[in-house]
Amino acid sequence: MEYPVDRSAQPEARAERRLARTLNHIANPSDAASGVLGAQQCKGPLVCGLAKMEYPVDRSAQPEARAERRLARTLNHIANPSDAASGVLGAQQCKSVQLVNNEPRKKEKLKWNGWGYTDSKFLFNKAGNIYMSGHRYNLAGAELPYLREFVEKEMSVSIEDKTNPQPPPKSFPQPQENPGFLREIEGSYVRVSFDGMERLSHAHGHTCQEMWDLRYGKFARIPDAVIFPGRHEDVETIVRAAHTHNVVIIPYGGGTSVSTALACPANETRMIVSLDMHEMDKIKWVDRNNMTACIEAGIVGKDLARKLEDIGLTMGHEPDSLEFSTLGGWVATRASGMKKNTYGNIEDIVLNIKFVTPTGVWSRDTQVPRLSAGPDLMHVILGSEGTLGVVTEVVVKVRPLPEVRRYGALAFPDFESGVKFMQEVGLRRLQPASIRLVDPPQFRFSQALKAAPANWIEALAAKAKKAYVTQWLKFDPNEICAATLVFEGTKEQVAAQEKNIYTLAKNYGGVKADEENGRRGYYLTFMIAYLRDLGFDMSFIAESFETSVPWSKTYAICQRVKERIAEECKKAGITVKPFISCRVTQTYDTGACVYFYFGFSHKGLADPVGKFTHIEHSARDEIMKLGGSISHHHGVGKHRKEFLERQIQTVGVHTLRGIKNTIDPKNIFANGNLFDVDPSQPSSSH
Repeated sequence: MEYPVDRSAQPEARAERRLARTLNHIANPSDAASGVLGAQQCKGPLVCGLAKMEYPVDRSAQPEARAERRLARTLNHIANPSDAASGVLGAQQCKSVQLVNNEPRKKEKLKWNGWGYTDSKFLFNKAGNIYMSGHRYNLAGAELPYLREFVEKEMSVSIEDKTNPQPPPKSFPQPQENPGFLREIEGSYVRVSFDGMERLSHAHGHTCQEMWDLRYGKFARIPDAVIFPGRHEDVETIVRAAHTHNVVIIPYGGGTSVSTALACPANETRMIVSLDMHEMDKIKWVDRNNMTACIEAGIVGKDLARKLEDIGLTMGHEPDSLEFSTLGGWVATRASGMKKNTYGNIEDIVLNIKFVTPTGVWSRDTQVPRLSAGPDLMHVILGSEGTLGVVTEVVVKVRPLPEVRRYGALAFPDFESGVKFMQEVGLRRLQPASIRLVDPPQFRFSQALKAAPANWIEALAAKAKKAYVTQWLKFDPNEICAATLVFEGTKEQVAAQEKNIYTLAKNYGGVKADEENGRRGYYLTFMIAYLRDLGFDMSFIAESFETSVPWSKTYAICQRVKERIAEECKKAGITVKPFISCRVTQTYDTGACVYFYFGFSHKGLADPVGKFTHIEHSARDEIMKLGGSISHHHGVGKHRKEFLERQIQTVGVHTLRGIKNTIDPKNIFANGNLFDVDPSQPSSSH
């Protein structure tokens, strides 16, 4: 089962909602308002234990057993109103507020030196073909007979080029402890850890450079302790104590950063605390009158989506890292999601932020749709990347789940035609929830990720489709590119969107493909990072990076940056063919977000990670020369901060530094992201 799940199509979920409504009315017959829990109900909150769906669903789970457990929890809440979970809203608030299920999240095992779950990875079977292990993804268990040939031909790698990573370390640097700080925060956390592996896991994000150090090297500095606060007041106490005792805090959400934002500055001599927000993962309230929700910052994206889905709502924010990244991390990096076209970027969704700094707590005193009260300080927090404080709670917009969700796909004869189509879609504001265009190399890659046909009928159908495109339509197989589409809305809205998109595509030689191709393309996003781990295993180093560009330069930047990467690879002494591709993703009236992917075989190459970093920075230099941005949504961190002054000018950096010195005069939030607090002493993470 793929994520997101349309709960309206699940009989068990529908029955569950009916049961919840019935039990509500039994317990409180006078509170019959649909969708809102009344004051009496809130006294011992009737919170239905709705399905705890982890992405994707564990198919081995027994629906009957799950239903029994949920019913037992529901009846227990009715019978024992005093057993209410802490943090329940008062009677007056409940008049317009709906409660949601906040049962503790399931702790999943994640890889210590790679992406994602330990049970999910790309492997070789006995026949030498690649498959994906585990049960979580739609490719899981399927043999991918075309993938090995693709990577050997297009990425110049071989199964014989296998490299083995180092085992998990057994010894770790002695932690630097600050006794006064530790005494002052006693009782103000769920737990504190000095465990070596836990400290190591909080010392990095997921750039290829950090993964390289985990697999083959080491970090110059790791946190001295990991602290898990359980509520906003805990964070206030911890930050206040850190300010008093001069302890460094690095906020930690999902650990998915690709900007070295979580790396500890190597020259930091103070105690460093990684403040892990995962225990703060509750939806505090949902206001259906105003369609807003107050949510703790440590909630993981897939859990947030599930909890809102359970009550028929969505926030609509779906980044590629949805399974692991957190709401607080989205705010800190000014994140963007795949359905930005319908729901907006994170700055369009957020109404208020509770933000703990060394000099006090910042928050607006009201949730209004717009405010004219001087410069918007909330936008200082959005994108601050852990340099000013910690996000603890966020008030966001929510919407009803879409009535209809459909997928689609288009094929174009060449990339330039596809880009022109995307531009007109943006200019005419015809964007569906998601529309993404991949270039020819990435299209061929996606085709290589298909499983073998299940039977002769599927095989015959696949041949017929290929013949139609290449022989009847005369598309060059080496030039074909494709767009994947997601449509959401009412039945009528989706029908209109589909008609507009497919009609417009014809003007650029576009041909409608089947819905399943669109669905596959959308959900492959969640598996791409696992492929990088397979590349590491085969002596192949790779990374993605993104930018935003105006429409007038989109095609030129795509072409020129790929050329620059190829040129720099030759200069670096890389003799094998590198893999270089791009895709156009989020679209706007005036431009688009463009992702680039590149990698190369490093077999026999000296200092491959150093060469890779130089090539990546050269590509960034080319982007900015041509009028692109430093980043669209990944942020700056330490990895791209050499480009920040070039992007926002000297006065911009001085302004940020002035804010930093006012809010955090002791540099407690000293992760070294964005800019150096003292330009004469640049921070370093390696």
